[in-house]
Amino acid sequence: MLRLVTLLEYRLSSRGTEATMKRYLERFFLINCHSSSQLLLSLYSLESMFLSQPSLSLLIIDSMSAFYWIDRANGGENLSLQEANLKKCVQVLQKLVKEHHLVLFATTQSLMQKSSNFVESSEKTVCDAGSDYRPFLCQAWQHLVTHRIFFSRHPHPDGTQGFLIATCHIQNDCVVKRSFSIMEQGIQF
Repeated sequence: MLRLVTLLEYRLSSRGTEATMKRYLERFFLINCHSSSQLLLSLYSLESMFLSQPSLSLLIIDSMSAFYWIDRANGGENLSLQEANLKKCVQVLQKLVKEHHLVLFATTQSLMQKSSNFVESSEKTVCDAGSDYRPFLCQAWQHLVTHRIFFSRHPHPDGTQGFLIATCHIQNDCVVKRSFSIMEQGIQF
């Protein structure tokens, strides 16, 4: 949160005031969950917030995979119990996105990596080319995802640290890659 305020101050310093920044932050809501059950209940509670503030149009979740291992352990051997809360979260997210015309950004961690003998379906191969990504969340989540964005470290030719972003549109297998650096002024491509 502090980094967000610092970036806003830097961006607005030449043309903004404290009142402008306060106006931006008034539309920022942070919910901190400690279990997939809390995440599910929080998602249910968002319905009333989006109804009362129809100008809100972006929902960011960090991270959909945060409770993966906890849910897996709590579900025991039963896969449907392991994925129950995540499936319910996906249903609520689908409803929120559809009914309130939201843009949803959600992160997942790289918990699973492809092994050398791992074979993927043809629909995943093109999008995941050049990355070490293997989908691991439930099928309901995989169907909700329309785009994937991969970030990785990528040294620049001059030896400085850089990053690579690879974006993939799931339906048409379009992949775009760009390198960038993170500077005090923000992101530079």
